[in-house]
Amino acid sequence: MEEKGYKAAYLRLFNRVTDLIEKLEAEGSGSYAIETLKDAQREAEEIFIRSGKPETQLFTKNLQ
Repeated sequence: MEEKGYKAAYLRLFNRVTDLIEKLEAEGSGSYAIETLKDAQREAEEIFIRSGKPETQLFTKNLQ
């Protein structure tokens, strides 16, 4: 898969995880799952930023 494909896959997965986090928070359940998903997003974000793709910093607002 070329770089563009990785970016598209990363963004899709990141956004789907964000949707799941929001759903779990709205239900008031899954605090361990929520924190685990947020940690995974942070780690992926850090890796992506270090790879020289600073435009992904736009998504960190979801992690706070």
